[in-house]
Amino acid sequence: MERLTGLDASFLYLETDTQLLHVCAMLILDPGADGGEFDHERFKAELGRRLYLIPAMTRRLHHVPLDLDHPVWVRDSHFDLDYHVRRIGLPSPGGRKELAEVAADIAGRALDRSRPLWEMWVVEGLPGGRVAVISKYHHAIVDGITGTNMMMHLCDIQPGVTYTPPAETTDDDGEPNDLLLAGEALLKIPGKLGLVGMVPKTVGILGGLVQRRRGSGSRGMPLPFTAPRTPFNRAITQHRSLSFVQSDLADIKEIKTAFEVKVNDVVLAVVGGALRSYLELHDELPETSLIASVPVSTHDSSRHDEGTNKVSTIFARLYTEIEDPVERMLAIAADNRGAKEEHNLIGADFLQDWAKYAPPNTFQLAARAYSSLKLAERHPVVHNLVVSNVPGPNFPMYFLGVRVASMYPFGPVFHGAGLTATVISNNGHLDFGFIAAKELVPDVDRIADAVPEVITELLKSAREKPTTEPETP
Repeated sequence: MERLTGLDASFLYLETDTQLLHVCAMLILDPGADGGEFDHERFKAELGRRLYLIPAMTRRLHHVPLDLDHPVWVRDSHFDLDYHVRRIGLPSPGGRKELAEVAADIAGRALDRSRPLWEMWVVEGLPGGRVAVISKYHHAIVDGITGTNMMMHLCDIQPGVTYTPPAETTDDDGEPNDLLLAGEALLKIPGKLGLVGMVPKTVGILGGLVQRRRGSGSRGMPLPFTAPRTPFNRAITQHRSLSFVQSDLADIKEIKTAFEVKVNDVVLAVVGGALRSYLELHDELPETSLIASVPVSTHDSSRHDEGTNKVSTIFARLYTEIEDPVERMLAIAADNRGAKEEHNLIGADFLQDWAKYAPPNTFQLAARAYSSLKLAERHPVVHNLVVSNVPGPNFPMYFLGVRVASMYPFGPVFHGAGLTATVISNNGHLDFGFIAAKELVPDVDRIADAVPEVITELLKSAREKPTTEPETP
């Protein structure tokens, strides 16, 4: 038995019928790359043999009576692999559009909380004998880093690897004692008063940010609630639309090197450029910059050992009001340097410290009221979208024995921010996944289609950039 941390549990509390807080990944597998064919039963059997490596995939939630405290994870004694692994065929004509529609439908369905919080959909019938595997995990059990680590347990660097699970153990302690759980929760109530101490700490952090900006004259991170409103900054339904596109990582690195910026700066500039094209197409481009919420992993810097989600957030301007792509990217890079300093000032554990004291009942009631009353449309926009950049493998991978050709990630979307862009590096590629609330962005494929155009513009400028010759003595 293991209790969820406040941050892990917050993804449960914030979830509603329309704001679904799971993350998805779509892997395109190519059995023919090694002269083989896809065998579904062999694939599923290998997954079953590896489950012992990933305890989160065989644990389910157990709630504390009256939600007096965060839930606990318990081993699912009735675990059914056949329930979690689904097999479907891609509708004709079996192209990118049909695959995106299938993936969007899967992403728009809530996970069953009475079972371990994941599903894996095997989609057959892609051109060339390829297979898509659409995995769905609740954010309570994964973040960007833990999700990638989880994936690595299911991958190898050569085909056909078979695992041998250890002998079956009887480590099932049965159902937790609800009376004991309730008693422990009541004893912890005085500790919740620590929330009061977070207020002066937060005020002190804000004061430090103000002093830093006055001293340096920098603009720093944009403030929440200052983003312009766009068509995707409204309340959302459970329906999703998504699209995806693959780029060459070498092109991104060439741009990075030419302009002396970071890969993440290039990624944000590409997403910003694609959004500018999309909003111009719909005559909805704001005069001020879109603001993205950019998750930042704190796994290497957090003082908290427990929990799955170790993440903080940086707010970033995408400078969508700037037409020139290079000027836009350099402005983003300059902001990001200052944002990193401010993020360090705030501290890696700021979100975890606040979430630690989140009262479950209050949190859940607030989330439902916010959703049902569509309050996201009644206050200034917090941020326009989420943009996440996750490092992935830089070598060929085999997922449960089958070669991985592409790996497209899709994060959740939120009330007031109905669009998320997630990017992952994969064996020399940079794979972009875009997911949106369908009613707000029905043509999200237009955003994905703009990505190669923006990269081409930046690459052209990088190659035309004059090199600085050393002065002759």
